[in-house]
Amino acid sequence: MFDAIAKPFGLLLLWLYNLTGNYGAAISLFALVITMILLPFMMKSKRSSVKMSRLAPRVKELEKRHGANKQKYQEEVSKLYREEKVNPASGCIWSLIPFPILLALYQAIRKPLTVMMGVPSSLLADGGSISNMLTQLGFSTTYNQSYAEIAKCQFIAKNYDSFAPLSDKLQKIDFSFLGLDLGAQPNFKFFTSVDWSSTASWLPALGLFLIPVIAAALTLVASMVSMKTNPTPTGSEDGQANSMKTMLYMMPLMTLWFGFIMPAALGLYWIATSVFGVLRDLWMTHHYKVLFATEEAEFSARCAERDKEYASKHAATEELRAQNATTVNPNTSKKKQQVLTKAQQDAKTAEWEKKNRPAKAQENAEAPSQVGKRRYARGRAYVPDRFSASETVPETTEIAEPETDSQDETFGDSSND
Repeated sequence: MFDAIAKPFGLLLLWLYNLTGNYGAAISLFALVITMILLPFMMKSKRSSVKMSRLAPRVKELEKRHGANKQKYQEEVSKLYREEKVNPASGCIWSLIPFPILLALYQAIRKPLTVMMGVPSSLLADGGSISNMLTQLGFSTTYNQSYAEIAKCQFIAKNYDSFAPLSDKLQKIDFSFLGLDLGAQPNFKFFTSVDWSSTASWLPALGLFLIPVIAAALTLVASMVSMKTNPTPTGSEDGQANSMKTMLYMMPLMTLWFGFIMPAALGLYWIATSVFGVLRDLWMTHHYKVLFATEEAEFSARCAERDKEYASKHAATEELRAQNATTVNPNTSKKKQQVLTKAQQDAKTAEWEKKNRPAKAQENAEAPSQVGKRRYARGRAYVPDRFSASETVPETTEIAEPETDSQDETFGDSSND
């Protein structure tokens, strides 16, 4: 399936090779064509970045104005971006496009017979006519098995007369460029395996070794130019800066590593892409700097109008608040109404506590039963000096005789009479 996706890129690379007759030149022109195809998308991304940089002071002002209300702040920022026709995510989207193209080119370089030329894979499989001819002519290779098709293509080019009748899609492709075999893998340990007494031995190996190194260095330069010409979006300066610093060093290291495990043709593509990318970024920066200079006055006028409108609304709101004449907006959502009600209740609670806290504190300070915040820790009826005084025996008092005795006597005397 991936071969089918890479097929158009393989056909383009083959057409450029037939046009120039040089594999290295075809790779360089391929990088130029891809750069021109992606130019409109990169310009859109650049325009969005420049606009967001210009909106940075306005966004910071909104943050100061609505910093306590995150929802309101997000709504105002989204409204600002919508009015100015800015998409914060556009820069990230378009920057991902080159990666699928790179994978497709890698597939085309790795399989020049089946992807570039369109030779049926059945002819190369065991028992196929091309496979049988390769075995008959004694084909062997020291290439990595992943890149065996490149070695077969080179062998077919050297014995083209024997293979031409087997398929009308076969073409002679020379992978050499400036004396280097772009189908070979660079070797970072080449200095231990070459004959330093023979220029024909160590010079090509040194050239292949320098391709990944130059590609990594130019990737670093291109990343630095991109960081300087593309402003950091507002709202996540610290995180964005750290991320860009990480990518600044990660991309060259990845380029260096891939350059030594893939054919040299891919390293040449990276070199050409980096050169064209630097030129593109410098041109776009100059272009939009001149273009936006004419729009700056209009943007400043819109900002001044927004500030004037906000100041007018704020003054009117403050006047209504002073008159206690503010009303709840009927279009306000239920969630906002609940938040507003809770805020009012919290304000009333705070006001009540402010008025009653001194008396309450005095009451708590005078309560002998309180321990810390536990008001009745010693009991409600606790008296500190209840048992400190010496106990005394109460005096006894005479109990008067009841008057009933005298009454009985009186009744007794009358009865006797």
